Amino acid sequence: MTLPAWDAPELKAGTMVRGALWLIQVVGEGHTFTKEQIRSAFPGISQADRRIRDLRDYGWVVFTNADDATLMAEDQRFVKAGVPVWDPAARRAAAPQKAISNKEKQAVMARDDYMCSICGVSGGEAYVDDSNQTAVLSITRRETVLPDGQERILLVTECKRCRAGSDDRPARADETVADIKALDPNDRRRLLRWIERGRRGSTALDRAWNNYRRLPADARDEVRTTLEG
Repeated sequence: MTLPAWDAPELKAGTMVRGALWLIQVVGEGHTFTKEQIRSAFPGISQADRRIRDLRDYGWVVFTNADDATLMAEDQRFVKAGVPVWDPAARRAAAPQKAISNKEKQAVMARDDYMCSICGVSGGEAYVDDSNQTAVLSITRRETVLPDGQERILLVTECKRCRAGSDDRPARADETVADIKALDPNDRRRLLRWIERGRRGSTALDRAWNNYRRLPADARDEVRTTLEG
């Protein structure tokens, strides 16, 4: 398998993944590196050295002078590569996880207003496009890249249908910030208002359509007859 270049602009990965590739492609097993080299390799990324230390949770061996007395205080040695964290499936399989407690599940559902964080359907609610199917909510782990490049596993409320349709890619808060900053000032202000309200603004047409779709089928027929009459 050909590894992606650690500094490739098209590589959609967080600092931990890029750091792993940097260790392999630049430092090399058995060789030493310093925090200053990390800062030079990942300029503007806060706690890049911590993201590299996180690789230890995936079987990567990196020594400091606490592990190897021959090292200077500022030196670290890349001893051995572990799980190929650039492979999403391998990273997920090896990620240290603990069971989600009932208390955590209730707190996450309350935070998400007991709605799917992707489609917005509530638990037990029928889907608009399939009234024979009702939503079942659960709490799932979502691999997420934060705006500073830090990678974390976060808990979200998802319905069964959205969870089944999800792919292996992490949620990208860093790309979301970049997309928002690229908006023109008026659109950015409008989006910030939606964020503050916790919901998207809607037009009168949107509200009329949504209200119509919520009606039982017989009532929708009556509405059409009235409007066509």
